[in-house]
Amino acid sequence: MGLDLRTNSQENLSVLAAAEGYVSRIKVERYGFGNAVYITHPNGYTTLYAHLNKYYDKLDEFVKERQYKDEKWEQDITFSPGQFPVTKGQLIALSGNTGGSAGPHLHFEIRDTKTEECINPLLFGFNIPDGIAPIISGLYWYDRRFSTYEPGANGIAVKKAGSTYTTDLVQVSSPTVSFAIKAVDKANQGFNLGIYHAELLMDDRLIYSFSIDQVSYDDTRYINGCIDYTKFSKDKMSIQHLSSLPGMKLKNYSQPDLNGLITLEDEDIHNIEIVLKDVNGNTSRLKTKVQLNKNSETVSPIGNAILPNQGKTITSENAEISFSKNAVYDAVNFQMSEKQATNADGISNTIVLQSSYIPMHDDYTLKIKPNRKLNSDEKEKTIVLFDYGSDTKAIKGKWSGDRMETQFNRLGTATLLLDQSLPSVSTGWKDGALVNGSTLRLSGKTKIGDIISFRAELDGKWLRFARVKDDFVYVFDEKCPKGSGAHTLKVTTINTAGNENTQTFTFER
Repeated sequence: MGLDLRTNSQENLSVLAAAEGYVSRIKVERYGFGNAVYITHPNGYTTLYAHLNKYYDKLDEFVKERQYKDEKWEQDITFSPGQFPVTKGQLIALSGNTGGSAGPHLHFEIRDTKTEECINPLLFGFNIPDGIAPIISGLYWYDRRFSTYEPGANGIAVKKAGSTYTTDLVQVSSPTVSFAIKAVDKANQGFNLGIYHAELLMDDRLIYSFSIDQVSYDDTRYINGCIDYTKFSKDKMSIQHLSSLPGMKLKNYSQPDLNGLITLEDEDIHNIEIVLKDVNGNTSRLKTKVQLNKNSETVSPIGNAILPNQGKTITSENAEISFSKNAVYDAVNFQMSEKQATNADGISNTIVLQSSYIPMHDDYTLKIKPNRKLNSDEKEKTIVLFDYGSDTKAIKGKWSGDRMETQFNRLGTATLLLDQSLPSVSTGWKDGALVNGSTLRLSGKTKIGDIISFRAELDGKWLRFARVKDDFVYVFDEKCPKGSGAHTLKVTTINTAGNENTQTFTFER
């Protein structure tokens, strides 16, 4: 969506406006961009600067006043053109590591102001030296008579001969196939970028191409239909499809007359050429040959098959799952089963939803019946725990008759849990102690799920704590000056299940 700019593993470097304009929006959030600034320019573009530590003084003071007025740390504020005008090169913020950032850096984007689509910033002439052509390390073919998910990828070894890549003759067992490529676009500084432009030709005829010039955030989830999601989930291997899956609607990748499907109507040898380019025009070519060897038995749809562009509802004894017509990118022989829950707080069977290696495009609806009758208080404290292999997520659903209903967008397992535990925070000081340093840091903890609400009051007045991962951090300011005597800090937290806890701490500064 943009460029990640290195900051030498440092924070608080000066971030300057790329061009004249005005601050049109700021965001403050726990994940995502963290602290972000949007600058709208008179030429129809908007630039975005994310993961910041601090806004420039005038803007920072405005945001702080709004936070105290709203008694809310997270903010999403828009501005009129005259409020915060900026000139090219003006200091607008200090870099940082806030939000969904894995290390200090600056995330920078260029957007079309009207559509909010992100435009490839490498198209704007930045002086980023790059003389390296895309590097190809693997070729794969898929039987497309049913789905790319079944039976999956067939790997082909790639050899480099001079400036061209080759493979041995690719013999396929299906008359309808597609190809995918494992490749990376390296920049001179060592960055590994995705492929900007690709072409697939069969017997010198173009049958598929894409160029990544601009993408909307509304469409970013389609990346799961552009890659071999199973390989990525299992092995962290990035394999790029050179075809359109039937549920793919991303305009850069989906062209009806160039869908990348190869139909072999004979057993002749056919020439295949793959061309990869980066923004600077550095080009790599892979040349190979494909031949239909013999037809194998194809995977057939079963009764619970989910097909692209069709909705589906599937039931088991204690669960029901409903998919929209946009749920899948390719056909899935879906299987749902139940097993006894192993979680001590489980109050339902664990519902096994196919496999976490199959992507979902949008939310499905899941209804689960508990394995015993619950009273009203227990119903209020029931949540659904989704386990999708690499992580878990707890969601508070709603009751639909005798079943809890919730929505989620990944497959795996789901279990109803009864959570009557209290969330809490812990301090780094003993009660009543003298606190030195520039911050107060509280560590949040909850047994299941997350702390979804946090409120701190210092001597009866709301105090601005920032959310940093699972911690809450207050930077000392005029609200709590040195030498101001004893203070009482009251903290109220609420977890996913709705359990509320209030704790009181004292300290001096």
